[in-house]
Amino acid sequence: MRITALAGGVGGARFLRGLRTHLDRSPDLADAELTIIGNTGDDISLFGLRVCPDLDTLLYTLGGGIHEGQGWGRADESHRVQGELAAYGAVPQWFALGDLDFGTHIVRSQWLGQGVSLTEVTARLAARWGLPDQRITLLPMSDSPVETHVVVEDEDGQRAIHFQEWWVRHQASIPAQRFQAVGMDRATAAPGVLDAIRTADVVLLPPSNPVVSIGIILGVPGVRDALRGSAAPVVGVSPLIGGMPVRGHADACLRAIGVESTTAAVAGLYEDFLDGWLVSTEDEASLRLARAAVRGRPLLMSDADAAAEIAGAALELALELKGA
Repeated sequence: MRITALAGGVGGARFLRGLRTHLDRSPDLADAELTIIGNTGDDISLFGLRVCPDLDTLLYTLGGGIHEGQGWGRADESHRVQGELAAYGAVPQWFALGDLDFGTHIVRSQWLGQGVSLTEVTARLAARWGLPDQRITLLPMSDSPVETHVVVEDEDGQRAIHFQEWWVRHQASIPAQRFQAVGMDRATAAPGVLDAIRTADVVLLPPSNPVVSIGIILGVPGVRDALRGSAAPVVGVSPLIGGMPVRGHADACLRAIGVESTTAAVAGLYEDFLDGWLVSTEDEASLRLARAAVRGRPLLMSDADAAAEIAGAALELALELKGA
């Protein structure tokens, strides 16, 4: 079985780790292949290095090196390099990079500087983290640089800042006027991305941010059309429970694009290709979608087993829709 998933960072990574656990526990699915199309709209250059936060969170989580408490960054991390940069007055200091994490960004930047594509760089990093051994392929959505910027208005007037500054430094406390995917007009899907959708047996949308994670991937030319034309069932998992995100600021992102923070409204962002929608039990009773089948279950990924159960439920719904 070939499974393709579109994913952002923490929520997507935990869901996909749960999916891999579910597959390993299911003898008839243990040989399934998982291709992940990762969001690169969060990417940013810091201290002369190219940082890919969502790809790195996927790598570290699936490779067993994630800081579990944070959901991002490396386990057993130290911050001596960042401290030394601060002593020199280097900015910004609001985006904390750990010493082990610096290693990833240094080697990525070195390879990119040598002309290696982001797809190939990501494959090399994935090999270091053992993803091929788990039958997992991680692809960036595009080899072309795309950066999500946020137009805000404060005492300094209207201006655009990098998404990471809005998300990390300001904690989304400044109302966003709109989002701009800078570079998307020149972007093309990375090699293998469209084929992974077209040839999949099942396509999953983990509970990633629908605006700045899944939404940015959908903006890559050809991706949305491939989903519309896919013969595989597309099943999404709601990132909201009772209208609220479990973590992060998805509600602030939805507000910025004029969409209500409800499970039904998020499904509406995918209505042209969505076949199944897994929602929290409390949201199921009041939800009716014209096209997609709706199933309810507890969606809180409180631990690894809970994540595996949620991922298993999403896959079960997809197989049901497929008639398998």
